[in-house]
Parts: sequence; structure tokens; C-alpha cells
Amino acid sequence: GALLVNERIDREELCGALSPCSLSFEIVVENPLELYSGTVEIQDINDNDPVFPSSQARLEISESVAAGARFPLESAQDPDVGINSLQTYQLSANPNFVLDVQTRVDGSKYAELVLEKELDREEQRELNLVLTALDGGSPPRSAHVQIHIDVVDANDNAPVFNQSTYKASVRENTPSGTLVARINAYDLDDGPNGDIVYSFSSHTPAKVRELFALDSATGELRVKGQLDYEETKLYEIYLQAKDKGAVPGVAHCKVLVEVVDVNDNAPEVTVTSVYSPVPEDAAPGTVVALLSVTDLDSHDNGLVNYVNDNAPKLSQDSYDVYVLENNMPGIPILNVSATDPDLGRNAHLSYTLLQGDPTFGHLFSINRENGTLYLLTSLDHEDQVEFGMMVQVQDGGFPPLATNVSVSVFVTDLNDNAPTVLYPHPNTTDVVAPGTPAGHMVTKVVAVDADAGYNAWISYTLLQATDPSLFSVGLHNGEIFTARQLREDEAPEHTLVILLKDHGEPVLSTSATISISVAEIVKEVLTDLTDVAPANDPRRHVTFYLILAVILVSAAFFITMLSVGIFKCYKWRQSKELYNSSRSTTYRTPGPFHHIDAVRGGFTPPNFYHQVYLTTDSRQSDLLCKKSFTSSPLGSRQGTIRNGEPGLYHQIVGTASRLPTPAE
Repeated sequence: GALLVNERIDREELCGALSPCSLSFEIVVENPLELYSGTVEIQDINDNDPVFPSSQARLEISESVAAGARFPLESAQDPDVGINSLQTYQLSANPNFVLDVQTRVDGSKYAELVLEKELDREEQRELNLVLTALDGGSPPRSAHVQIHIDVVDANDNAPVFNQSTYKASVRENTPSGTLVARINAYDLDDGPNGDIVYSFSSHTPAKVRELFALDSATGELRVKGQLDYEETKLYEIYLQAKDKGAVPGVAHCKVLVEVVDVNDNAPEVTVTSVYSPVPEDAAPGTVVALLSVTDLDSHDNGLVNYVNDNAPKLSQDSYDVYVLENNMPGIPILNVSATDPDLGRNAHLSYTLLQGDPTFGHLFSINRENGTLYLLTSLDHEDQVEFGMMVQVQDGGFPPLATNVSVSVFVTDLNDNAPTVLYPHPNTTDVVAPGTPAGHMVTKVVAVDADAGYNAWISYTLLQATDPSLFSVGLHNGEIFTARQLREDEAPEHTLVILLKDHGEPVLSTSATISISVAEIVKEVLTDLTDVAPANDPRRHVTFYLILAVILVSAAFFITMLSVGIFKCYKWRQSKELYNSSRSTTYRTPGPFHHIDAVRGGFTPPNFYHQVYLTTDSRQSDLLCKKSFTSSPLGSRQGTIRNGEPGLYHQIVGTASRLPTPAE
């Protein structure tokens, strides 16, 4: 029955300042069963130091304070009780202060500093003391706090502004929080006597306090409400600076705030007189109405110019520009000229290139101010001959008015392409038979020139020949004729060099070499041409393989279609035999029904409904009939049935698809 301590006991945690601290418990004893009550009193030991709220304390005491003045100090706390609790305080030695320890009603101790000798700031500006708290334990525990005393100067100087009147200006509708002015005052005193608080003077109107806010610490005057020039143009604000002394000194100043007008009012149009009706024969210039326009703003903001009613006018309806190809990038090619009879911003024109084609942005650019159109890159006549775009001229009115003008840029051709020979191809030999008469066309040189017009005209000249007297060439068509009849003893091979020239400036040219064979029979010529041809042409093998692939695919297709046809015919004949054999069975129905719900149609009673499972080739497989869903004399007829009767409804399911559910 020994009572043991189960864990560490902390009296301060259990009972705090309550004394005595006791714990009650009950004990149950068996055989015989009895109940006992007990109490344990927890006795305090001195295991806690006194504690000050902070390690330092700061006091400000004016030098004008008389001797005998008392200054309460923060008390220390000791959670122990009885003699172990806080018992007394001690103060470090000093010439000015003594310590008076007092006892409260609950028995706790507190200390006060008592000024024994008056302070003199000029002799000593500050004092540092140490306050010690002691409990009654043995040995006693203690705590210390540093007391720093600032000797404050007496408030014998009033604040002074660095100027008596401040001037500032602020635009109307300025956002809240905008700085208007910063006032500044100084005080020669120290401490609270030198700390200045700024505020509105007592006779400042409430309206001013709603519109302006003053920072009491920095002296910054800021916008608080909505300033309206049309309501008030000048505010006269009276401010004061006051120190924090016991008898505070006060200084006054004035701030003049001028509100600057902004153009925040639209003109208002008033019809002062209307002459109506207007006679149909009224002469041009007859006054119809008198309009009056007013603006609440001032100065230039109140000057009214009548509304933007003229769109920009162009000097011509469209522009056609001709540019030589291969131009230098960055050159000006056009100046779009427009005028606007309006005044001021309404007459200020800006030019914009409306790019229908997104690629135009890389080719053309227009000066927004003067309408000069620039070509940014070099153009090629053979690439594109014409560019079409739209230039918009817009004035600066509100709303703005705009006019569009179309600009077409034509690229002029230069002779920068030589003729190109299309035929004959290199290593090509034309054949002519001996005895061919004069004037017979042997072949023709075909050429093109990428340029246009006169630059693309091609002339053909025989530049060199094995026998210059044998062949001639057409000057404009490139046709090569026999100049005389070919003799039997002519050279078998002839080489002609044809010069092709265009008519541009400068002239560009190219040449074509033509080989002509004089042969008695075509076979000899073909033999010669075969010798000239490359020995190994890979394209011949490609053609062979292509032909072979076509033949094989066609044969495979034919065999497949023939097999399908034979199989279909076989299945049809087998189906016919199956139907004929079914007509001789015991169960008959009126008509050859196939895959018809005879139960729903009324041809077979519901108790004749069976589920039949077949393979995918069901016309050759056995039909396995399950037991009927309801008892019936016919339900006992189970077994293997060949060639199912169309009169009886059977649900046939291919095994490759799915098995029927019991509901089916």
C-alpha cells in the first residue's frame, strides 16, 4: 500500500500562487472492500528566481522636478510562495535617488524611486542604476534590471518654423495621397520638449480638412479629397507646430495652395436660336441656327475650336509607281500627298500602310509623318510583276477621320537573264539521210528567256559548223535546215554551235551544241546512238521491276476473285440442299421461315423456345439444343439435331461473336 511519486512534481504548475497546495485521492481496498480518502500537501522549495518583465528600464525625468518626487518601478515576479517568494529590493549607490520598498495588501512587494537630490542636466545628462530583487530563500535567489535615467531639459523654448508662409500648386483631380508641401519647424529643447507635432490650426475650415491631410510627425501636406479648379482656385491653410512639453510651446504658419486647371470639362453646345422652317428657295449661306459653345475650364483649356468635319483630301485617287528590278534597298519610291482644311490637331495627318498581304511589311514602309513610301528590299521582275496596297491618311481629330488611297507598284524588267536552251539535250544526236534535199528541217533549237518584252526576244546564229555550207539556222525560230542537198560522200558526223542572243541592253547570250549524223539506214544510226549512250542505265532495271510488280499483283487479284466465286457457289448449293432436306422433317410450319422469331409471330408455342449454339460454319455443324425454359412434352426431345427446322425458332449465335445470356 505504499504511495509513490509517479512523475516530477512542480508545485507552481499545479497550484500557482495558491498556498497550501494539496492533492486529494481515494484508495479502494479489497477483501474486505473498503474506500479510503487521502490528501497530499505539496510543499514549496526555493527553485525559482525572481524575474523582471525586462532586463532594462528607461526613465525620463525633467531637471525641473522637485526633490521628493516618486517614480514607480516595474516589479519582479517570483512564482514561489511563503518565505521563498520575493521579499525585498536593493538599489545601487547614487547621489540622487533612494529606494522605498512598499507592501501591497496581498503581501507582495514593489519599489519606488524617490528623488532625494534635484537633478541638473548641465551637470549630468543621464544616470545608470541597478535594481536588485531578492527572495527569502536560503541562500536567496535574485534578479537584476538596469535602470537608465535620462535627465530631460525643461521646456523653455517654443518651436520655430523655417518660414512663415509656404506656397504650393497642385493640379485639380490629383489622386489622393499626392504631396502638396512639406512644412518644417525646429525646437532647441531636448526630448519631448523638442519633439514636434504638426496639426491644423483651430480656425482651419472643415472643408479644408476634408480635402487635405497633414502628417503629424513629418509635416507633409497631402491631397485627401477631390480638388476642383472650377469650385475653388486657392486654398489658405493655417497650420501649427506644438512640442510635447508639459506646457507645450506652439508656432504657427500659413500654406497657400493654388489649384491648377486641367482640361477636365468637355465643351457644351447650346442652340440659342433656330430659324425654322427654312424656305425651299433659301439662298446658300442663309443662317439656319445660332450655336453657343462654352467650356468651364480656364485659359487654353477653355478655348473652343469647332468640331473635326473634314476628312483628309488626297491629290489623286490612286497612284501607279514603276520601279526597276534589282533596285537598291531603302529607296523612296512615292510621296503620298494629302491636305486637311481643319485646324490644329484636326489637321495633323498621319500615314499608315494597310497591309492586306502580310509579306508587304517586309517589302514596303511608309513615313507616318510625311507619307513617303520606301522600298525595303530589292525586287525581281521575274518573281512578281505588280504589288497592290492601300495607304490610309488619318487626321488627329476626335473621333479621327480617314481617307484611303490605292497604290500599285509595277516592277520594270531589266535584261538580267540570258537565254536558256530547252532542246536539244546534251548528248543528243539528230539523224539525216544522205541525199536529203536543200530546205529540209533537220531539228530545232528551243530556248526561253525569263525576261519580258524586248529583253526576251531571242535570235539564233550559226556560230560554228563542221561544214558551214551544209546547214543553216532560222534567225528567229531556231530551226536548222539543210542548205544544200546531202551527197553520198558527206562526212558522217557534223557538229553545229548555235549562238542564242536576246535583244536587251546589254545583250546576253548562250550557245547550244548540236550533233547531226548522216546515215544511210536508220539501223546504222541506232547502232551509233547505242554506242554513244551510257553503258549502264539504272532506269532500265527500275522499269523492269515495275512491270513485273504490276503483273504479279494482277495475277494475285485474279486468283483471289476466282477463289471467292467458287466458294460462294459452293455455299449456295449447300444451302439449297439444307433447305430441301428440312421440308421432309416432322415439324412443319406454313412457309420457309429462316431466322424469324416464330414464338413472337405465333407460329410456335413459347415452350418450344430453345437456345441453339453453332460454330461460325453453322450450316455444317451440329445444332445442340438446350432444355426448354418451360416444362413441355416436347421439351424432352433433346439431343443432336441435323439441319434445323426453319419452323422452330432457334437463336443462333456464332462462337466467334458472343454467348447468349439466359434472358436471350
